[in-house]
Amino acid sequence: MRNYLLSVVIWLPIIGALLVLSTGSDQRAPLARKLSLIFSLATFLLSLFLYSGFDVNTADMQFTEKVLWVSTFSIYYHLGVDGISMPLIILTTFLTVIVVIAGWQVIQEKTAQYMAAFLFMEGLMVGVFASLDAILFYVFWEGMLIPMFVIIGIWGGSNRIYATIKFFLYTLLGSLLMLVAFIYLYHQSDTFSILQHHSFPLSMTEQMLLFFAFFSAFAVKVPMFPVHTWLPDAHVEAPTGGSVILAAIMLKMGGYGFLRFSLPILPDASRELALFVIVLSLIAIVYIALVALVQEDMKKLIAYSSIAHMGFVTLGFFIFSVQGIEGGLVQMISHGFISGALFLCVGVLYDRMHSRDIKSYGGVVNTMPVFAAFMMLFAMANAGLPGTSGFVGEFLVILAAFKVNIWYAVLAGTTLIFGAAYTLWMYKRVIFGEVANEEVRGLTDISQRETLCLGLLAAMVLIMGIYPYPFLEVMHASVEHLVTQATASKL
Repeated sequence: MRNYLLSVVIWLPIIGALLVLSTGSDQRAPLARKLSLIFSLATFLLSLFLYSGFDVNTADMQFTEKVLWVSTFSIYYHLGVDGISMPLIILTTFLTVIVVIAGWQVIQEKTAQYMAAFLFMEGLMVGVFASLDAILFYVFWEGMLIPMFVIIGIWGGSNRIYATIKFFLYTLLGSLLMLVAFIYLYHQSDTFSILQHHSFPLSMTEQMLLFFAFFSAFAVKVPMFPVHTWLPDAHVEAPTGGSVILAAIMLKMGGYGFLRFSLPILPDASRELALFVIVLSLIAIVYIALVALVQEDMKKLIAYSSIAHMGFVTLGFFIFSVQGIEGGLVQMISHGFISGALFLCVGVLYDRMHSRDIKSYGGVVNTMPVFAAFMMLFAMANAGLPGTSGFVGEFLVILAAFKVNIWYAVLAGTTLIFGAAYTLWMYKRVIFGEVANEEVRGLTDISQRETLCLGLLAAMVLIMGIYPYPFLEVMHASVEHLVTQATASKL
């Protein structure tokens, strides 16, 4: 099983998606839901073997598979994971289960198609994190856009067509330059192997041009300032499940791309342009946090919060230290739990009142005390409260930044102020106070299904915040190896 575990984790949800689609009409929605849960849960449980069988003492790729795919161009079906990609795969499979459970009663139309889209997307996203061949990576990278395009376009809000086309065009156009970079590397090295590209020598001119080609894809996906404008629109129009996966997983692929391609393949250009990336990251942390402060739509506020928090990720990566990169990785995983939970909280309220406007609420704690307690935890975690997962990554990145430049640390540290400001300001207006209107007075507290989803995410936020060692342990050897690559010269 170990020899094919990655293939199973990639293709099992895709096979499940085909079976779910075959259930057809909404009359068989209960069967579609059960099949979706079975396949997503089975995929998650199997993905845990990646962790239990992982050797934390080596930076080598593990669970590798390699089969010739297209002999003419030496393209291989080549899979493997290290301490950087493995936690992101488990995060993907875990959150897919959450999304399936969260949509159990909410999605009443085209249920089979909705569930199948998430299963398709799960397999493709795992493929992105596991690919060791550039063309295979590109196929999975582009392929995952299609299910998300469908999810937003069919189950989204009133302005969903504009949002989904904007999302698709931004991400597709950025990725085309990445494909050009892959083709150039192939012509120079005669291989599409990502690992061989890591050691292939390139001139500074080549590295600079390739850096911006990769940057066009990864910066859009993160998203970094100023190519971030597609994200709030996509989040506002996406259904709750779409927002969870978009924020918790798809944004992380941009950060992962920097670690898998930019830093090890183009180390000299990465160091030369580090200040450029750091400045953009700090703008995202400070400016986008201020933009979040004035939002009246809860989803849009959390979307801008995601951009600010992902600024921490790219800041940590381009400090070129083990502490900074580990902090960025922990921040990616933590943000997956926290942002997913906050979007689920907004979804819980929206399902009851069909409004995302903060002014529509007030006094929710009086009618939904259990929900208010969960949302308080996630709001505090989003603000970086010690003891929650939100604190760990931010603390490591600020610590690493302080060693490089005190002003990087000062500016990055403002997120602890602004994050608390916009998150707790939203929480106060929605949850506390007197009951603002009769609709709020009639709200019912969360169901067992909703409690399960929020409870699982709350557990992960607390476990990671109180005891982050298991997360840091698996990535340490791989990050050390990456720092060695990123600080060496290819000239």
